[in-house]
Amino acid sequence: MNGPPPTFMGRMFKPLLLSMLMLCSVLSGCIFESEDSSSNDEVLAVFTVSKTSNVKVGDTLTFDGASSTPSDGSLTYRWNFDKVGSSDIDATGRVATYSYGEAGSYDVSLEVSDGSRTSEQVRTVTVAEAGAVEPNANIEQYDDSEDCEDNSIDEQQDIILWICAREKSNTDRSISETATVSLDGSSSESGDPSQYITEWHWDLDLNEDKDNDGNSENDDDLSGESVEWKNVAPGEYEVGLTVVNDVGMTDSTTIDVFVNYAGYWMDFLIGGNTSNNGQPVEIDFDVSIVFDKESGNTIRKLVSELEYPKEDDDWVVGEGRNQVEIYAYNAEDEEASNTSSTNADSRDDGDCDGEQDCIHLPISSYMFNPDNEDDGPPYGDGEWTLSVHNAKANDVQIDQFVIRLFYK
Repeated sequence: MNGPPPTFMGRMFKPLLLSMLMLCSVLSGCIFESEDSSSNDEVLAVFTVSKTSNVKVGDTLTFDGASSTPSDGSLTYRWNFDKVGSSDIDATGRVATYSYGEAGSYDVSLEVSDGSRTSEQVRTVTVAEAGAVEPNANIEQYDDSEDCEDNSIDEQQDIILWICAREKSNTDRSISETATVSLDGSSSESGDPSQYITEWHWDLDLNEDKDNDGNSENDDDLSGESVEWKNVAPGEYEVGLTVVNDVGMTDSTTIDVFVNYAGYWMDFLIGGNTSNNGQPVEIDFDVSIVFDKESGNTIRKLVSELEYPKEDDDWVVGEGRNQVEIYAYNAEDEEASNTSSTNADSRDDGDCDGEQDCIHLPISSYMFNPDNEDDGPPYGDGEWTLSVHNAKANDVQIDQFVIRLFYK
């Protein structure tokens, strides 16, 4: 056999293996390094403060760096509670407490280190005099005196508005109208007769942290004592107001805003199936439905209403009276509901006279809830279609078709 004997190879391999292991102990990134090592984790300083607003002289604040990374116990923590003009270390450890003796704004610094890398975060703490008084934020409640059908509204807590699109064009079969919501914080109080409010900040989306300060309920979307929130689509909203007085104290409050909708299409013709190769004729109306539990914007119900003559000029004798239906389709074009099971004697919903048939198609919120399992298939929200449907031979002159969106 060619080559050195096996015993010789073994003697050669052991010193080689030992040399490789010794090399691995010196160099980083060796293939024998544990996969659980956290040496490559980002060193990042992150801290929280027990109180972020209305801090007064003498208040004890707790600063916690628990969110810093890595969290494997390798970090050291150094705190400076008045960074401007000073590099002194005021405290060490993951958690520290501090109390300010004078009013003012202070830059607080946390520096973390794993022995070779460091990271720093700086946050500002505003401290008011010990006798400072908090203001009281308040948003004026109001509502439209009546809905689109002249029914009075009795509301004591929320803002409730109706968009009444009474003369929709027959070529515009979508819901595009919006509302302007007036927001009034003028009844907010400064907190003390010697104080006054200097700032009013309106947050129009309490679920989004636009300024990335860790608080989603203090964004400054609009500013001013009284403001107008324009182009508001039908829906349910929660709006926040934060006021600041002249000594830097703040207070916040919220209010729910409900924008309902009614669109009216009058006097339009729907053709008979003879004009559509024997197939039913449908006139489609587009409706945007919102059911977002995370934001709290959830529709309560959708109601469509149809009025048409039992007999009109081209009514065909022997075919029975006119019969026009409403069909509802979800965003995936699945048929969710229709009125075809409503018999002739029951077509008298609403203010129906003796020569008309009147049908309503209500769709409750559970059908829009994507998590619904118990009350039928969940059809979801999104872009729905409501169709006026004529399967008979003769044309029908529709008196009125109405779409109502109830968010409260």
